[in-house]
Amino acid sequence: MDEIKEKIEKLEAEMMAPDFWLDKNRAQEKIRELNNFKEELAGENKYDKGDAVITIFAGAGGDDAEDWARILFEMYQKFAQNKGFDFFLIHKNENDRGGYRNITLELRGKSVYGLIKNESGVHRLVRISPFNAKNLRHTSFALVEVIPRFDKPTEIKIPEEDLKIEFARSSGPGGQNVNKRETAVRIVHIPTNLAVHADSERSQLQNREKALAILQGKLYKKAEEDKIKKEKGMYISKTTEIEWGNQIRSYVLHPYKMVKDHRTEFETSDIESVLDGELDEFLEAEKSL
Repeated sequence: MDEIKEKIEKLEAEMMAPDFWLDKNRAQEKIRELNNFKEELAGENKYDKGDAVITIFAGAGGDDAEDWARILFEMYQKFAQNKGFDFFLIHKNENDRGGYRNITLELRGKSVYGLIKNESGVHRLVRISPFNAKNLRHTSFALVEVIPRFDKPTEIKIPEEDLKIEFARSSGPGGQNVNKRETAVRIVHIPTNLAVHADSERSQLQNREKALAILQGKLYKKAEEDKIKKEKGMYISKTTEIEWGNQIRSYVLHPYKMVKDHRTEFETSDIESVLDGELDEFLEAEKSL
């Protein structure tokens, strides 16, 4: 924090110079830089006021885990509708039972990222499995990843040699091709092995730009997490860690009904409302994280 304060003092001193406004572009850039440092000092992130990209990954467990990913997707979709946010589907990897191995969506609205960034983490579901004929209780896990949406794919410079770019046909459930041209794009960031998919746009170029922007968000989030040494139970990068003991929140449908956030200890028995997108009480409690 002392380093940020020093940078603020230095910029404010520059602004007092008589020739500060002679170069308007430079002056405006310095003012933006100053505001960013002030927001950081106040505990705000410069992307908090912007949009968000959510990716949900099913954990191990086949149909149950992939159905849980679907339920979480619908929860965030309803949350967006309740708040009046715009909602866009970017990519989905769907099974033949309506569940998702992974799915990526974009939420646009005022301060969306700042509102939901702490939803990142493992979410646990306990219920009677609808896929088990013996009606046994089953525990499923899914990973929710929330990153800021970058407007321009140039905000973070990524060397071209660090990228592995693949193209494929956009496909529906079960691999059914819905577009004969190879418009779907998968990009792997070789140094970190982070991968992104985009197939929502009509052209290969548009999907490439969308995927690059998402990758920048992932790299930004990773840098932030490395800086705070992954404290506060935020994003967990390895799918092997989508398991017991790492969950940030539990949703129990049987033998009783409860949703509990393990970081804030906030809980409610009204699980139906939560799954209908009523997340305000959890988000309010998360502000202290």
